[in-house]
Amino acid sequence: MMRMFRIDPYASAQGSPPQALGRFYHWCLRGSFPIIALGLFASMLAGSMEVLSSLLLGLVVDSAVESLPDQVFAENVFLLIFAVLFFLLARPIAFGCSSAVSSTLVLPIVSAQVLSRLHRHTLDQSVTFFDDDFAGRISQKQLQASRAVADTVMEVINVVAFALASLVGSMALLLYIDIRVALALAVWLAIYIILIRWFLPRIRMQSASRAGARSLLSGQIVDTLSNIRTVKMFAHHRHEDRAALDAMENFRQKAVGFGKVASSFRFCLMLLSGILPVLLVGGALWLWSIGVATAGDIAATGSVAIRIAQMSGWVSFTLMAVYSNVGEAEDGMKTLAFPHQMPDNPNAVELPELAGNITFRKVTFLYGNRLGGLNDVNLEVMPGEHIGLVGESGAGKSTLASLLMRLYDPESGIITIDGHDLRKVTQESLRRQISMVTQETSMFNRSVLENIAYGLPDATRDEVIEATRKAHAHEFVLDLRDPMGRKGYEAYLGERGVRLSGGQRQRIALARAVLKNAPILVLDEATSELDSTVEASIQRALLSVMEGKTVIAIAHRLSTIIRMNRIVVLHKGRIVEEGSYHELLAMHGHFASHWDEQVGGFIALEEFA
Repeated sequence: MMRMFRIDPYASAQGSPPQALGRFYHWCLRGSFPIIALGLFASMLAGSMEVLSSLLLGLVVDSAVESLPDQVFAENVFLLIFAVLFFLLARPIAFGCSSAVSSTLVLPIVSAQVLSRLHRHTLDQSVTFFDDDFAGRISQKQLQASRAVADTVMEVINVVAFALASLVGSMALLLYIDIRVALALAVWLAIYIILIRWFLPRIRMQSASRAGARSLLSGQIVDTLSNIRTVKMFAHHRHEDRAALDAMENFRQKAVGFGKVASSFRFCLMLLSGILPVLLVGGALWLWSIGVATAGDIAATGSVAIRIAQMSGWVSFTLMAVYSNVGEAEDGMKTLAFPHQMPDNPNAVELPELAGNITFRKVTFLYGNRLGGLNDVNLEVMPGEHIGLVGESGAGKSTLASLLMRLYDPESGIITIDGHDLRKVTQESLRRQISMVTQETSMFNRSVLENIAYGLPDATRDEVIEATRKAHAHEFVLDLRDPMGRKGYEAYLGERGVRLSGGQRQRIALARAVLKNAPILVLDEATSELDSTVEASIQRALLSVMEGKTVIAIAHRLSTIIRMNRIVVLHKGRIVEEGSYHELLAMHGHFASHWDEQVGGFIALEEFA
């Protein structure tokens, strides 16, 4: 029995989240249904206690009326003892168990399960998914949808199940008193259900609209704060303030629309709730006046009427919250519940240790447009060969590197490494064997040690320090100190490495790549942020790092790639020239033209000669 409730909240879900709301909830909650069922049972048990309270009240009143005042306790001792035990033990235990199951089992497990599944699914999305949206908005949708699903479950357990048990028990009690009183309750319930069915879909629609406006507002604020340096450099405080105010006004209008529907619903509900005690108690009094009902029946009916009237408001606002949560979950579903655009092939294999033979055959990738990217590219890089990629901005250099990392799939053509089609190997096994350093280096708001060890999580501290030395970063790392007083390798770098200069971030990224020590090394403008003196020392360090590896180096600064075995020139997505540094200069083509435009090229030429 206990094994049934041992649920792993972090177990992976099967497949992608569906885009139909009911199936989306099922995908989120699958695996936790046993504890949800336990929560429903405990809540319904607590709800039934309310009906028993009214029944006991009626029995006690009838017993008191039928007994002489001085004989009440003597003649009804067992009933009174049972009532005392019920109110002091049974009822508190039932409510306590219901609360414990909900707060210590259901909520913690369901919340963790839903959020972990949505987060894991989002992490596996392709780069394109993140390119097309705000990072802040995506994270907001994860939190919003997981909270909405968990809150829906809790409200159904704590309120809907409780109220349903109370209503069913109340109907049974009223049928026991007189079918006419039960019919009056049935008519009232029918009107109540009609009211709910009319208002709640409108509340759900307004809630989804409000949630969408809230997430857009959150995305706008996060986007501004994430780029605060750019905002300040361009003195665009007013522009960003205006954009934020527009998003706030949109959210305010949606909130007002939601408020209008909610207030109308509350007025109608309070009016209907006031009718019920008049209807039921009046009916019981009439039955008593004609000798059909007892005084205890009036007390029991009055207790039931007041409880249902109070509960109707509670239930209605809970159902409003449920519909609101369903609307927010639906809104989150529309953002997150998309199949992965680049999943691993079902028969994908782990890539074995590589020699580093890279082949592009008739590869075209234009980002879905007619311009940009690569167009019919053929390229082979031999194991251990070092090639440089040059060309104007937009020529396709970074696209080639992204395709090699399989951040995108070619629209046509094939890419292989050691004869393995990249689409037939697992993405993780591919990326484990490629080290890449980009111009816009990514840093986490974690310690220096953790940021560098990201290249090889199992590395020792000594290995991290050695890699940092090779990247000429050790000296400045020792001088780092964050606002919390942490120093050196324990210092935190701030969001996206904000506490480092561009050159320092690149050296940390180089240290990460050195530590990873993969057979293929891709350098995408890896030294663009370094000054000439530091770059020269880094270039010398890279010569030893690149030894025995297949290297693809992308550079606008042509002086950084003159020692490559071969230079490949891209122009408008096509390879237009290939050869050594001397061969390309002798062609007097694109490379020679780029070289002549760079003043530093002549100095580097003399040094190289």
